[in-house]
Amino acid sequence: MTRIPIVGGEIDASQMGRTLMHEHIFVRTPELQEAWPGFMGFDADVAVADAQEKLKKLKAQGIDTIVDMTAPGLGRNIGLISRAVEGTGLQVIVVTGYYTYTDLPFPMKYNGPGKLFNNDPSDSFLVDLFVRDIEEGIEGTGIKAGVVKCCTDMPGVTEDIERLIRAVGKTHLKADVPIMTHSHAKSKRGLDQQRILREEGVDLTRVLIGHSNETADIDYLVALLDAGSYLGFDRCGLKIDEPLEDQQATLAELCKRGYASQIVLSHDRHCTSDWFPEEGVLAALPEWEYGFIQGSLIPGLLENGVTEEQIELMMHKNPVRFFETRSGGGSSSSSETATAAAGA
Repeated sequence: MTRIPIVGGEIDASQMGRTLMHEHIFVRTPELQEAWPGFMGFDADVAVADAQEKLKKLKAQGIDTIVDMTAPGLGRNIGLISRAVEGTGLQVIVVTGYYTYTDLPFPMKYNGPGKLFNNDPSDSFLVDLFVRDIEEGIEGTGIKAGVVKCCTDMPGVTEDIERLIRAVGKTHLKADVPIMTHSHAKSKRGLDQQRILREEGVDLTRVLIGHSNETADIDYLVALLDAGSYLGFDRCGLKIDEPLEDQQATLAELCKRGYASQIVLSHDRHCTSDWFPEEGVLAALPEWEYGFIQGSLIPGLLENGVTEEQIELMMHKNPVRFFETRSGGGSSSSSETATAAAGA
């Protein structure tokens, strides 16, 4: 049995239940909050109370687990997360890694492979930070990360982004936790991520390429799937880069082609963020809320030929398999997973 760390303890993978694989409880900018307390109206006590209500509602809608993808660089604060989760009944998996589209912070720029200080080709400077979160716990709390994360967006593979992806690959190989990514689907950044992780010796069935619903390029998505990775259709309800009806049509087509066993669903929504005012988000993006998948996406998929069994794969069985697989055993090839999906 595979044990997975969650906020407040650990569970067996079989206990995950219905899972949203890419959400955020809080998105913060610590440097701005420290310089100007209350920046953008962020109040920790108010934010925690609001998050508790939203997470309780998620649980009541039939969601058992979420993966909070708030890595350092997005204002991860494990104390606030712990307060928000308490009493909700929701199981929350947290992550390590780093969130940036282009550059790493200056301490990381000056220390590492090819740098003036700590010139270690294995990049122990970064890898040891990530492994500490996985093996010892985050911020001295004992709450451990269950995922390691990297990002590649429109700017592409900068020097620091390549270093980060390679460090994430090394962390995975050392600590044996899965990799989940932020990618920019329109510019096919998932292919860059797969290439670099493969070069590091990562089994791509242990990788989930995020934000893959923001394109209608079926050939690109099939290339990622045929290489073995999972896809995150994890910005459901968000229609900035791709109309919602096109996202649904693309997902339905992938299911018809037999790839449902390599796809997971989520919203990439936050409870509270200091990036933009919540009232503005609700006005501009009214569908982008935690209930969109259950209330809108799934009914639409069922009307378009996706089966209940395929929904169960994407919402439950795929997250369980993604987390319970460990190096050296239990991995399915892309052809095996496609066969399983077609059979469903």
